Amino acid sequence: MRYIPVALLLLAASALPGVCRADEASDIAHLQTRWAQVKYQTPAAQQEAAFAALAAEAQTLRTAHPDALSYPVWEGIIRATYAGAKGGLGALGEAKKAKALFEDAIAHDPKAASAYAGAAYTSLGSLYYQVPGWPLGFGNDDKAKDLLQQGLQLDPDGIDSNFFYGDYLLEEEDYKGALAAFEKALAAPPRPGRELADSGRRAEIAKKIEQTRSEL
Repeated sequence: MRYIPVALLLLAASALPGVCRADEASDIAHLQTRWAQVKYQTPAAQQEAAFAALAAEAQTLRTAHPDALSYPVWEGIIRATYAGAKGGLGALGEAKKAKALFEDAIAHDPKAASAYAGAAYTSLGSLYYQVPGWPLGFGNDDKAKDLLQQGLQLDPDGIDSNFFYGDYLLEEEDYKGALAAFEKALAAPPRPGRELADSGRRAEIAKKIEQTRSEL
């Protein structure tokens, strides 16, 4: 049985800023920055409470901006990461909330016109391969692969789209494919304003590369 790992510290990086109102851009930048601070600078014992508070804040912002896709995507990212911080079966409730948020964002943007569409597909795909399968959860490796590949089509050079696809391939024991994906993730261009998130993710990628090479 698989359990939701701390690695579900999801996809803050893949949600690239798009064209949006000034207040929306400010809100999302705040959520992104706070997410990275909690994930990469907060002691593990304090992360669950910190992500719970951030999820509540993200929900408030989403409710106040029902037509902007950036808010449900980022609330989903935060809730998925919160699930990782909780760990075990107790995290399934938050994972299901994140799943619903990503699905709603995708449903409202079927042509993937939003800059956040790639993040929604990648984030949802990462949930599908990391949560338990039936009867305990909704995990499904085939759905995960399809969603992750759609995320890659929308963000082919992204650090997170490649990282999570590589992580999926690592779990599937496709070590050569995983290594190629991790190396592409490591070569992703830096994102202005996302220095802390990029630094933390690159450290995770380096560990995954070491793990993958040990299997080859």
